[in-house]
Amino acid sequence: MTRATLVLVLAALGAPVSARAQPKEQSAEEKFRSLPPEKQEELRRRYREVQKLPPEERQRIEQNIDRLKQMPPEDRARVEENYRRFRAMPPEQRQQVLQQWERFRSLPPQQRAQLRDSLRRVMNADPEERRQLLQNMDRWQRMTPEQREDARQRLRDQQKERRQDQREQRRDRQEERRERQQERRERHLEQKDRTRNR
Repeated sequence: MTRATLVLVLAALGAPVSARAQPKEQSAEEKFRSLPPEKQEELRRRYREVQKLPPEERQRIEQNIDRLKQMPPEDRARVEENYRRFRAMPPEQRQQVLQQWERFRSLPPQQRAQLRDSLRRVMNADPEERRQLLQNMDRWQRMTPEQREDARQRLRDQQKERRQDQREQRRDRQEERRERQQERRERHLEQKDRTRNR
């Protein structure tokens, strides 16, 4: 990956929208120079970090950049917004999200889909809700396997109770319907008897 390509990508991901809204003819270097000095320094620091990565990791970054370039504008805007939200998180929350991401990559597809939904909830949550969700995730991670199984069992028991309550409520409603139908039949029969007896 060339330095210009990396600078362009980092600038695209980290620069304000107004800096990206400039005409396409502007070179990567011009875009870089148009950034404020502190943003330039941050990008230099990131570039140095990327250069220290193993070649396969840099290749993965380059593939991700290519995927980002291929995205439709609305998808890319969503990715960039998620990135800005991520960068706005406090460092400890970002670290928790990154740890979850590493675990995510090693899971089977069905579990990844479930975690994708959870991560989407975290990223879209307001700061207080996000903090609570991350605390819950952290608490879950700190549990022993036995504690997790106990929590799962409590959840299963609660779900079983809810299902049983729902079945009982359905039975009660059905019984009430039967009783009303029976009362209507009896009234109908009484009316028939009265009309016959007249």
